[in-house]
Amino acid sequence: MNVQPIPAALKAFRASLPETARVYVAGCSGDPLALVEAFRQNPALAAGVAFLGIWIPGVNTTDWAGLHPSSSAESIFVSPALRPSFDDGHTQLHPLSYTQSTRWLASTPLDGGIVMVTPPDEAGMVSLGVSADFSTLILERDDVPLFGLINHTMRAPIHGPKVPVERFQIIAETEHPLVQVHEAELPDTFAQIGAHIASLCDPGDTLQFGLGNVQQAVLKALRSHTDLRIHAGMISNPLVELLDSGAIDSDYGAVTTGVAIGTDSLYDRAVEDDRILFAPVTYTHAISTLAEIQNFKAINSCIEVDLFGQANAEFIRGRQISGTGGLVDFLRGAALSEGGRAVLALASTAKQGSISRIVPRLPANATSISRADVDTVVTQHGIAELKYKSIDERARALIEIADPAFREQLNADWYEIRKGL
Repeated sequence: MNVQPIPAALKAFRASLPETARVYVAGCSGDPLALVEAFRQNPALAAGVAFLGIWIPGVNTTDWAGLHPSSSAESIFVSPALRPSFDDGHTQLHPLSYTQSTRWLASTPLDGGIVMVTPPDEAGMVSLGVSADFSTLILERDDVPLFGLINHTMRAPIHGPKVPVERFQIIAETEHPLVQVHEAELPDTFAQIGAHIASLCDPGDTLQFGLGNVQQAVLKALRSHTDLRIHAGMISNPLVELLDSGAIDSDYGAVTTGVAIGTDSLYDRAVEDDRILFAPVTYTHAISTLAEIQNFKAINSCIEVDLFGQANAEFIRGRQISGTGGLVDFLRGAALSEGGRAVLALASTAKQGSISRIVPRLPANATSISRADVDTVVTQHGIAELKYKSIDERARALIEIADPAFREQLNADWYEIRKGL
């Protein structure tokens, strides 16, 4: 194993690529932050490079297309970090779900990949650590030469994918802290939402959560439950409390996830707890996997829901702020699960109560989730059961969980909409 200092290794890697190159870069908690610093110290190494990756809003903060005037990027999210280069056309958005993204990354032309891994074990195997989501796809592509960044801060979980260190053509090492995402201080609204959702969860259920305020609140509300299992694309800090409370089943694979995103307390627990299994997106988000899980409850958040049950998870006032990610995959998987439930949760208002997030009708370009993919909507005011309901029953149920200040107007709006159908 020929390990080079990062600057020398990065120069050698760039020299091995074409003048204009397409390079995959890992995201989530596998974000190679030490290489970002190296690129910024020598931006010429990013010249002509199109960077591709699944970089999470609020987690990954590098504008890859901003490293050099001739750099570009492609991703499935528009995060605050990518906004400047998205606005000037240097970052391209692919409107794909996670499952669709796996096929894109498995087939799109690539000249190289950058993946962060653990130090090799005695058998010469390295692990993807707490970030096993998409990089496995790149590791399986024999046509893609790889830069391996060994990070001594990253440790191998008990259960997770490994590859021979020889898979990497160029290797460097660092001891750089992993991405740190702290819990937010939540208003009482989210505790109420969390309590409503917890009332929908029973012993033996398998739950899915994303990353955000709603998910954080629900995890805290589940501490008195028992025999729960988790099957999700990501796990976050509140899971540690749930593991310690006895709410999670004791079996192997009781928690199956693609990545851990949080602070070091989560990362330490995730690699030490025998119940936690890390797996790639091709498994965690596959409809065939999800459909086989009984009583699978997918719990996610969105920005607004209209009276048809359609949801917007990507736009604020017409401006793209995110992407669909794994949301649609999990909602559809839950719909196919025996005893499953697809839950969307949101606070009923925004801007200090001045805007209703239950709206009459979404704009045509803001529908992230079709009405057929939503069966339960939750706000702090209650639970709207939409599954198998008529359009009028759905509208009434949604108006009942809207903020009281907007219900009369929503009723009038639905009356007018209904006349035009």
